[in-house]
Amino acid sequence: MRNPNTQIATVENKDIAITAETLREQAKDIFELMDISEGTRADYKSRIGLFIGFTKDGHFNRNSFLEFKRYLAERTDIGVATKNKYLASPRIFLKELNKQGMLPVDITQNVKSFKQSKKHRKDGLSEKEIKKLTDKMSKLPCTPPNTRLKAILALLTLQGLRQVELTRLDVADIDFIAKTAFVQGKGQDDKELIHLHPETVKAVREYLKVNNIASGALFISNSNNSKNKRISTRAIRGFVTEALHALDIQKTTHGFRHFFTTMLVKTYKGDLLEVAHHTRHKSLEMLQVYNDAVQRKADLPRYYKTFEGVKF
Repeated sequence: MRNPNTQIATVENKDIAITAETLREQAKDIFELMDISEGTRADYKSRIGLFIGFTKDGHFNRNSFLEFKRYLAERTDIGVATKNKYLASPRIFLKELNKQGMLPVDITQNVKSFKQSKKHRKDGLSEKEIKKLTDKMSKLPCTPPNTRLKAILALLTLQGLRQVELTRLDVADIDFIAKTAFVQGKGQDDKELIHLHPETVKAVREYLKVNNIASGALFISNSNNSKNKRISTRAIRGFVTEALHALDIQKTTHGFRHFFTTMLVKTYKGDLLEVAHHTRHKSLEMLQVYNDAVQRKADLPRYYKTFEGVKF
């Protein structure tokens, strides 16, 4: 915790008397005491290092946050979404320092985030790719690893679960008779009820039977370092990416949720309120992005026909 007698800043518009090491120690304390999820806390802690390292090479001053944004803007190895995540961590940290009186001014004020397109940056899996994947899965022998992969893929494809939601599932959350499950969503403290597709029920039931799992976490790790512990999102990405790449499908694990949502938007003819019941989006704004994408694709034949007489 901070020593109340510590003075780490000056009011003048010049260098602020604070070292990178002091910033690092204060960041550790501040993020530890914030009322946020453990995942968010870990993310903030991991990303603050880039800002602290940036300030280490020069003097920390009132323009440090703006200069850090300009540094990020010049980087071509990371996307806009990632840049905004690297901005968010020091923004929250510096605002808290100012709130606690450790900085005389809020140096993040009037420094905006990077503008992001509201269109999808990556495509989800297509119906053709899902068919290719399910055909492959149906031919695999009924082994413990294969049944686990099938259960994970079923929950991703037919339920649209996020990776973190998969890791939080317990066996007790599944009701095979009612075909329901309780899912702890992104940023949620409580679990919410979802209805399971019959194929999901079949895949999960088979997985539990073959792997002789009756209680505890639904998916556990088999690696040496974390054996019998709850599976990580990193491990899930590893299994899924390997399965996709084996079929020459260059998509991400999150692409399953894109597929799930897009299929619902198509089937429900733009009734986004009904779609939201299944996708559990808290805002219809993101679903409107999906709806717009579906409509644009459906309109392509008319667009092509408009210029069908133009030949090169």
